[in-house]
Amino acid sequence: MLRWPEEESRRSRISEAGEPRLLLVPDGEEPPRVADCLEDWIRVPAAENEVKARVDALAVRRKAHDPTNGHDGHGTTSAGPVLDDFGVLRVNGSWVALPPLEARLAEALLEHLGAVTSRDSLIRAGWPRGAPGRNALDVHVLRLRRRLTPVGLAIRTVRSRGYLLEPAPR
Repeated sequence: MLRWPEEESRRSRISEAGEPRLLLVPDGEEPPRVADCLEDWIRVPAAENEVKARVDALAVRRKAHDPTNGHDGHGTTSAGPVLDDFGVLRVNGSWVALPPLEARLAEALLEHLGAVTSRDSLIRAGWPRGAPGRNALDVHVLRLRRRLTPVGLAIRTVRSRGYLLEPAPR
């Protein structure tokens, strides 16, 4: 946990080390732009359970990004999800081929693995030339969700914010 903006230099060092950061932002202070999914901020004073929830979420994201997190059963580790240029998503020795639109949505979700990706970001990723119909995003996220379940990934809906991609519970 870091006090914002007083500990900006420490924030930079921790960020470069790839470690999670929770920034404590005083009321009236403009929060920083979040650098990556291993960073979050909260207004202080904040309830202890809210701070704990943010710290726990950062820990989940850190674990999702840890290349030593997955194992292949032979004593070696496997990296996190990787989407190639042909729309093939590889996860822990499994793979799934994605249609172009779903591959663009998956790429946007993978950029924020373990964190919320806004609906607007997904719409821009899926339809770069203009917004689709009202329910098109929901339909394609549902299809993508069904394709990703067998390879151990889950897409969660975060009401009024967007979607979150994370490892599926075992």
